[in-house]
Amino acid sequence: MSMDGRTCVITGSARGIGRGIAEHLGAEGANVVINFRSSDEAAESTIAAIESAGGEAIAVQGDVTDRENVVEIRERCHEAFGPADVLVNNAGITADTQFVEMTREEWDRVINVNLGGTFNCTQEFYDDIWNAEDGRLINISSVVGKQGNFGQANYAAAKSGLFGFTRTIALELAQGGSTANCVAPGFTRTDMLESVPEHVLERIIAGIPLERLAEVEDIASVVRFLASKESSYVTGEVIDVNGGMDL
Repeated sequence: MSMDGRTCVITGSARGIGRGIAEHLGAEGANVVINFRSSDEAAESTIAAIESAGGEAIAVQGDVTDRENVVEIRERCHEAFGPADVLVNNAGITADTQFVEMTREEWDRVINVNLGGTFNCTQEFYDDIWNAEDGRLINISSVVGKQGNFGQANYAAAKSGLFGFTRTIALELAQGGSTANCVAPGFTRTDMLESVPEHVLERIIAGIPLERLAEVEDIASVVRFLASKESSYVTGEVIDVNGGMDL
């Protein structure tokens, strides 16, 4: 599943799952566009990791909720590598609180990043994906979008919304021979989980049939398959990577 010569744009990719995806695709020969909002040092570290593995990458700062920023990401991508072959909509945030205490600002902020950012990036890169020989749109959702999670009504709604969005765009992109799929990770070992108390993590792991958290590599390897030419007959799918949490 070589990615040689394919240009991949990954939003929110200076840290966490996004970084893992960027490094994985870069190591397989992709030209990688790293998008970040505020983590300059983390973005440079990600570039260094990709280049040390023999790949090529650039970092472009930008807020996916700001359409002008997204235009800049596309233009920088074109300047460095040409049109994108793959867009991975990974950027996302949380603002957790019980629904009865949730403010409209907390609701809007999560929806605007997780859904609105996906809208912005997909529209700006739509022509690239449509015209690519093997265009790929990959949206990163969450098991929370399927199961819900206490205190995350905003996040669950946004991540669930990606399912319908992906399936609809898959129908439209199919006319041009490109695909759209969604990956729904379970609880993954990233810095976002570092603040979760140990007893809470133990309870989470107890509910996972494989009895462990996902590693970033578990998610990145599935994304690599979907980004590759070998996935050409897979489209409109929501692929769960959650250790069996739906069993």
